Amino acid sequence: MTYQDTLNWMFSQLPMYQREGKVAYKADLSNTLILAEHLNNPEQNFKSIHVAGTNGKGSTSHMLASILQEAGYKVGLYTSPHLKDFRERIRVNGKVVSEQFVTGFVKRNKAFFESNALSFFEMTVGMAFEYFSSEKVDIAVIEVGLGGRLDSTNIITPEVSVITNIGIDHTKFLGNTLEAIAFEKGGIIKPNVPIVIGETQKETLPVFKDLANKNEAKIIFADQEVDKTYKSDMLGTYQTKNIKTVIQAIKELRAKGFVVSEQNLQQGLLKTVKNTGLLGRWQIINEKPKVVCDTGHNREGLSLVVDQIINEDYNRLHIVFGVVNDKDLTSIIDLLPKKATYYFCKPDIARGLNANELKRVFNEYGLQGESYNSVNEAYKVALKNSDESDFIFIGGSTFVVAEII
Repeated sequence: MTYQDTLNWMFSQLPMYQREGKVAYKADLSNTLILAEHLNNPEQNFKSIHVAGTNGKGSTSHMLASILQEAGYKVGLYTSPHLKDFRERIRVNGKVVSEQFVTGFVKRNKAFFESNALSFFEMTVGMAFEYFSSEKVDIAVIEVGLGGRLDSTNIITPEVSVITNIGIDHTKFLGNTLEAIAFEKGGIIKPNVPIVIGETQKETLPVFKDLANKNEAKIIFADQEVDKTYKSDMLGTYQTKNIKTVIQAIKELRAKGFVVSEQNLQQGLLKTVKNTGLLGRWQIINEKPKVVCDTGHNREGLSLVVDQIINEDYNRLHIVFGVVNDKDLTSIIDLLPKKATYYFCKPDIARGLNANELKRVFNEYGLQGESYNSVNEAYKVALKNSDESDFIFIGGSTFVVAEII
């Protein structure tokens, strides 16, 4: 199979949560454990950092990888979802996995995948772990896909575990209270492995402390420990919290023998985008008018993004917006600025919410605009309607951002 043939098979044969929704979610680690054994447990051949959280886990993972690269380590980075190319999910020192490795891995294991009905995510995690093992990375930063306790990545025993924050998201799978979601994400806490919590929240603090105590794991709340601020090429004031989380995680790695200098830390934060190829986090894609896209899509993520938008200097605000059809619009709609022109669109996936339906709901809440046939059409009209002093924001869904960048 060619690389494209391989991707087509992966996407069509195996249900994927990001595109299909709940039907693709498997709340069980048994398949991942079977696959790991089939691959001779590659996850045991490299050290790792495990990163979970509702918001910021992708940014945090990329910053950690960048700092460790600056310190001279060979660093694997596993994240999801991808924006443009599947291979973005699996990188070593910022370079994506080769097409040859992807096709070879699937070809070698296709019969096993089919006979065990493995999910897209299980298969991809296995691919990442085998790649990192074959590349002999010094350490890999592994981002949780969904939740933590039952996530396919949760077969590793990391050097340090990280949970950025807890917000209401993916309630169909994780529960509808902060405490319930914290329990699921806290499932990455391992015996005697230090756990760094990015944000202290009164609802989740006792949950995390209880899990840490049961696992005899050192627990550190980064926002209580770190008071020094650092600059980063990760734009957006909301990155301040993620940076504190990263600094504390690096401190825990140093205690385990990793050598990371102050200069490595500073340069790693300043070169995160360059070192790792990160896309879609307050990414500026045009200057006049200023156009920014961001993948923040749940209440917590969008509230940070909206705060950032409000702090921008502009004449008129234009918002290109689309969501998936299982999005609870009532959980986010009150956050969005009413003094803006909206361009409603449907991301080009099966789960995309019809643009006319999105317009209907938003209009009821006083958010005005028109619906368009595609994300690109909506963006083109927004550009046509803007002058150099205006500001255009593109977001609502990872898939909307992916179609623009």
